[in-house]
Amino acid sequence: MEQNSLPTEVILSQSAQSLGSINLDWMPQPGNYLALAGQTYAVLERRHRYQLKAGRYQLHRISLYVQSAPVPTETSWMEGRLVLGDANCRFNAHSELMRCAVNPQGSCGNCRYFEAR
Repeated sequence: MEQNSLPTEVILSQSAQSLGSINLDWMPQPGNYLALAGQTYAVLERRHRYQLKAGRYQLHRISLYVQSAPVPTETSWMEGRLVLGDANCRFNAHSELMRCAVNPQGSCGNCRYFEAR
């Protein structure tokens, strides 16, 4: 195992079925997307597992709870982070997981509820 890679177990959130273990060289956050075996998953939750070594706790393993999701095509930057949809819309949720309250699945480009801030 490399020094910078973390053993990560990927688990489907609804069924608690393990999709396998992989080594990641980055720290996935909720809202990030992960490609695994040709499928794209949205990270919903991250749990850390620690191990006691030489009197100190060290990060040993990460568990990612994911759900199947397509990679979003409409994103915009807001305060240094990527959010779904058009961040200039009044109804945008400013979230990595949800686009907006009135049209969560639809496109911002042809949304009849779009109102500029």
